[in-house]
Amino acid sequence: MENMGRKFRQLLADEDYLFTGGVYTPLDAQIAERVGMKSVYMSGYSVAMANGWPDMGFLTMTEVARTAAMIASAVSIPVIADADDGYGNALSTMRTVQEFIKTGVAGIHLEDQRFPKRCGHIAGKTIVSREEAVGKFRAAVDARNRLDPDFVLIARTDAYGAVGGSLEEAIWRGRAYADAGADLVWSEFSNATREPAIAFARAMRETHPGLPLAFNYSSSFKWGLDANPFLFRELGELGYKFIFITLYAAHAGMYAVWNAMEDLVKNQEQAQWTLEKVKAGHPTESHHVMARVDHFKELERRYVPGTEDRYQSSDGFGEERKRR
Repeated sequence: MENMGRKFRQLLADEDYLFTGGVYTPLDAQIAERVGMKSVYMSGYSVAMANGWPDMGFLTMTEVARTAAMIASAVSIPVIADADDGYGNALSTMRTVQEFIKTGVAGIHLEDQRFPKRCGHIAGKTIVSREEAVGKFRAAVDARNRLDPDFVLIARTDAYGAVGGSLEEAIWRGRAYADAGADLVWSEFSNATREPAIAFARAMRETHPGLPLAFNYSSSFKWGLDANPFLFRELGELGYKFIFITLYAAHAGMYAVWNAMEDLVKNQEQAQWTLEKVKAGHPTESHHVMARVDHFKELERRYVPGTEDRYQSSDGFGEERKRR
């Protein structure tokens, strides 16, 4: 089986910058792969929301890791997963690394928030002490090195927007986490202002010129309405080599489902007819195609006795049985 951590590292080395959209289900990840995405990001906020909760520390490590495993097993491109704050202290973080390595994802990101963590764009964030944070990242790196040296660890600091935080603190922590062995460093920013992101990248380059940075091109910021939004190319030139829109699939999905359900309430069966017309000829037109039914039917024919007889003596959509 191909090592996804190694594959992700190679992508970082080969690409000027690597970008992707956040997903929260295996189907989203499969769609991302089929349209040409080279990697995917499993969004913690999206996974929490899909399970009916805000991103405020309600989901457990086992719940998140189970989702990560399902996503990783559904695609053949690297998955980077949100592992929150490691779900406890340094020792809990070691177990988190161990469990996520088992899932088959290429890597995870861990943050320096105090439990219960929250989305980086929800006010009220607090961070653990410098000493505790560095200890957690050292523990994560030691566990990774012992179990799978290719597994990717992204260290995130929320120091910029946290209670009592500052850009200077984010820079100090970014450097310290890199020294602890993190493969990439990510500073979470509170808005789309260019200056903090530029200053952080330049400061990191002064001390760690070869270290790739990660950037959350957050859906919270309304980039398209900004007068001077970052381009991915600009971020790549600054050293932000992994760029992800954390809630991309969630926003796309919520928008589509809301409109379709609202149409169903108003127009009943007409809404289904409209949806059929809209999707006609689109790659997602057939749910059987998206679910890869034909692939698994062939596997049934190969390995399950009597499969062909069952197919010939029963009906399926577009597959009427041969009447005798």
